[in-house]
Amino acid sequence: MKAQLYAIPVILALIVFYLCTFVVQETEQVIITQFGKPVDEEAITEAGLHFKIPFIQEVHRIEKRFLPWDGPSTEMSTKDKTYLIIDTYARWRIANAMVYFERLRDERRALTRLDDILGSETRNAVAKHELIEIVRADKERVAQADQSLGDVTEQVSTLYPIKIGRAAIEDQIKQTSKLALEDYGIELLDIRFKRINYNETVRRRIYERMVSERKQIADRFRSEGEGEAAKIIGKKERDLQEIESEAYRKVQEIYGEADAKASAIYADAYGKGPETSEFYAFLKTLESYREVLSKDTSLILSTESPLFQLFKSFSADPVTSSPSSESVTEIEP
Repeated sequence: MKAQLYAIPVILALIVFYLCTFVVQETEQVIITQFGKPVDEEAITEAGLHFKIPFIQEVHRIEKRFLPWDGPSTEMSTKDKTYLIIDTYARWRIANAMVYFERLRDERRALTRLDDILGSETRNAVAKHELIEIVRADKERVAQADQSLGDVTEQVSTLYPIKIGRAAIEDQIKQTSKLALEDYGIELLDIRFKRINYNETVRRRIYERMVSERKQIADRFRSEGEGEAAKIIGKKERDLQEIESEAYRKVQEIYGEADAKASAIYADAYGKGPETSEFYAFLKTLESYREVLSKDTSLILSTESPLFQLFKSFSADPVTSSPSSESVTEIEP
């Protein structure tokens, strides 16, 4: 019974201690308010155990770490009237907790204010610059061209010069927005373009230009290919003519050599006496018959014709003729 009586004051003391104290974490800062107004001029940033008046004073915890802001995708126009859909993101922190608490109270209102200020400054910055300034980050960048295309890409893959670039535009947005957010106790750490997309109309126009550039390269390759094909065909025709000319020359040389040998044989045959000459004439006559006569050949020869002499010599009845007249004989083999 006595133990229970001793426990009641201890429990009450613990409850009072719990109500009168609070713990500040390393990642937060605390503002104590009494009847809705801050008790101190500055927030409590020191981590550890602190005291308050229960039921009268209220603890408001404010984040001390870096906080994210992811802006909505917004369609906006550039200086050259090109519509883009830009998605931005930023990092911020609460630099002056007291001002932040008095003007915004919580993180939800802070994000709404960030949407207004950062979105507005982004639209203003984009509207002051042309598309090429927003797309390209570094003005020293050199266009990367496919080396296999040769000088074809020099006409279609040219990067136009820029003045400042995307990084400088993001820095401009940061500086102008930072001044406006200081009035709310917020420090803007950084802001960047997360994604830049073309409007559907602009995207279609970009695709058409890309197709046109690819067609230009294809036409250039096709033209060069046709030129190379014409060179190959011309070289082929020239080589064929040279081969045919060389073959014809060799054929004529062979014919000439053969004719010379035949003439030498003829001369040698005629030089061996009348019997050899007659036998040679007999053979030549037979060759002539073989070339001239066939099953469907009919010859009408005069008795004085050299072709008829052989038939005349083999005839059983000699063919007689008077000097004043010519006999005509029809021969059918």
